Amino acid sequence: MLSNHFENGMDMARLAWSRLPHSEDGELDGVGLLSTSSNRNGVESLDYEVIENYAYREEQAQRGKFFVGYNVAVKWFFALLIGIGTGLAAVFINISVENFAGWKFALTFNIIQKSYLAGFLMYILINLALVFSSVYIITHFAPAAAGSGIPEIKGYLNGIDIPGILLFRTLIGKIFGSIGSVGGGLALGKEGPLVHTGACIASLLGQGGSTKYHLSSRWLQGFKSDRDRRDLVTCGCAAGVAAAFRAPVGGVLFALEEVTSWWRSQLMWRVFFTSAVVAVVVRVAMGWCKSGNCGHFGAGGFIIWDISDGQEDYSFEELLPMAVIGIIGGLLGALFNQLTIYVTRWRRNYLHKKGNRVKIYEACLISVLTSVISFGLPLLRNCSPCPDSDPGSEIECPRAPGADGNYVNFYCGKDKEYNDLATIFFNTQDDAIRNLFSAKTIHEFSAKSLLTFLVMFYTLAVVTFGTAVPAGQFVPGIMIGSTYGRLVGIFTVNHYKKLNIDEGTYALLGAASFLGGSMRMTVSLCVIMVEITNNLKLLPLIMLVLLISKAVGDVFNEGLYDEQARLRGIPLLESRPNYVMRKMTAREACGNQKVLSLPRVVKVADAVSILRSNKHNGFPVVDHTRDGEPLVIGLMLRSHLLVLLQSKIDFQHSPLPSHSRSGSGAIRHNFSEFAKPVSSKGISIDDIYLSSEDLEMYIDLAPFLNPSPYVVPEDMSLTKVYNLFRQLGLRHIFVVPRASRVIGVITRKDLLIEEESEDSATMELQSTSVRDQRHKTRLLEENGADAERPLLNGLLVQNQR
Repeated sequence: MLSNHFENGMDMARLAWSRLPHSEDGELDGVGLLSTSSNRNGVESLDYEVIENYAYREEQAQRGKFFVGYNVAVKWFFALLIGIGTGLAAVFINISVENFAGWKFALTFNIIQKSYLAGFLMYILINLALVFSSVYIITHFAPAAAGSGIPEIKGYLNGIDIPGILLFRTLIGKIFGSIGSVGGGLALGKEGPLVHTGACIASLLGQGGSTKYHLSSRWLQGFKSDRDRRDLVTCGCAAGVAAAFRAPVGGVLFALEEVTSWWRSQLMWRVFFTSAVVAVVVRVAMGWCKSGNCGHFGAGGFIIWDISDGQEDYSFEELLPMAVIGIIGGLLGALFNQLTIYVTRWRRNYLHKKGNRVKIYEACLISVLTSVISFGLPLLRNCSPCPDSDPGSEIECPRAPGADGNYVNFYCGKDKEYNDLATIFFNTQDDAIRNLFSAKTIHEFSAKSLLTFLVMFYTLAVVTFGTAVPAGQFVPGIMIGSTYGRLVGIFTVNHYKKLNIDEGTYALLGAASFLGGSMRMTVSLCVIMVEITNNLKLLPLIMLVLLISKAVGDVFNEGLYDEQARLRGIPLLESRPNYVMRKMTAREACGNQKVLSLPRVVKVADAVSILRSNKHNGFPVVDHTRDGEPLVIGLMLRSHLLVLLQSKIDFQHSPLPSHSRSGSGAIRHNFSEFAKPVSSKGISIDDIYLSSEDLEMYIDLAPFLNPSPYVVPEDMSLTKVYNLFRQLGLRHIFVVPRASRVIGVITRKDLLIEEESEDSATMELQSTSVRDQRHKTRLLEENGADAERPLLNGLLVQNQR
């Protein structure tokens, strides 16, 4: 019997959760599986699949070619708005950070000339005030804005709905929190949070704004389904990277390689267009700021470290030290990931459980520690005399107080001296990286200073990552990698004694190697590094160190974002299934769990009882043939059933199917009514009031269920099921007995469309067998339920060459 086999139905979300043995959170929802553990973190799956019920088909039938063209135009218009919005947000963050940092350093330099202690206290207080503002915003206003946000966005695009990550207050907290944390000098960056910012802007545009804060517009509400929002959020992620690094192509590749689980060519074009718009907005803003309209904002505001005048060629002998840089990057990157895992786990289990006040104390303490180290350590380093400058060089030694550039005169006794440790410590991170990447500055930094900075900044980055502030790891990773890369460059220059070797080139390769060893990105990171350095000649070397560092890092652990996603309890479905799945079948994965199903015509009281007794989000709907045999006719989503219960317009007194009584199947709902709002959890069963008379009514679920859910045979390998589930972005899959009949075979030619004539608007399938099959299908429909039974029980669709 079919009903007996369906009692062993499959819970793919439960399977995904079981792949995370170290997770401490509850299980996800499934297809009516009785679960004993609660979902403590509120995570559930998204409905990326199109529910092709009668309401959807009626709505599609009413739409003509004009609406299709309008829909495409709106998607491109939204891509434009996302690019402009993300670009403007990046401009605002960069201008704010640069001005706060510029005022801070200028004021500190002026006070230092009179009193070192007063300058030291002022520097600490300014950083403390900025960091306090950031952590206060996060803890009291937007807790979902903490961290980089990339693991959460990656989970969203993987099909996981995490409450709060795309709200308007999260966007505000991300923007202003990033200004405070980055401007306060913490060992973190604003690039990761910019990715989250772009995703929030895209999601808010898709739902028409924020209804809670009365910032919504009805004419913008064009994308209400999870599937459409996924495409917009993908555009937002690419826009965030493009705005952070001024790397539009790198943004597209980052979205493709790192965060998305599903891709198509139409989406790629819109993502590319969005990134191009961001690049234009940022370029216009930089041109406007260069005329002096942005205060302290200068060339260091937007990341671009132009080393096109650096090393132009390299010899075969240099490949060995460059390979060593890749190995070091893999080792230090893997170590960084492992240390952040330990620190984050300790924070979660012991520190952050004590409340928001402890989070504020922690961030402020780290701010003071960072200020003391960045201000005090340069005093332990003796100043060095300025080198003889080339007549055509634009590098000034020492640089003007409070300005960006090389050779910082920090508490030096003579005018023509500089402090190399202060050049990278007592500076914004963007300017410090520019100094480390700078060409034709051989021996600007000593090996002792670089090693001191590497140890201290590496420790600060590990400790800072995970605090309750927006924190990105791109720029700190570049700082760490460029430091040991420059160290290897110093040894290489001293060993080979060649004039064409530039230490800045090795600093760039070190930055790429650490990011590759920590984040495990290759293609997108390679393009980003080339775009931000404006040096295409170094492309083969960047590829080399990335491949080596990623290979070394993969030996020890996974990438930073994957590890953080696991710590946050986000059940990601990775691109490759576990090897043990090859030996398992779909039936074995089901176990002995009991499936809760609904009849086609369900009593309202029974529906309410089922919804209250569990938290499942999908229920098989079972009808009976004339012989009394149960037949599964589709899948009913919990959210759709709640809409029907709330509206009450589909209630009926008779327990018989509605079409058999009236002959009319008119749908009194718009398909958009069933869309769940992105800013909330949607309707709850506790929000619905039903009288005693309502509970005695019935609902015919046939017009509202998904009549064609994805079905797999019980003996299909779990690897194949996994790939199907992930690649199609599914939420539920039914496991059924092996079909006994084959009514046809679909091949490639059956899926190709050809026009009958040039003037005809009708389209036909190329395969004549399909046309013949249409006639058979009509006969089956005319014969009623007896003909429908073998059709559903014996269906087998194949892809065959």
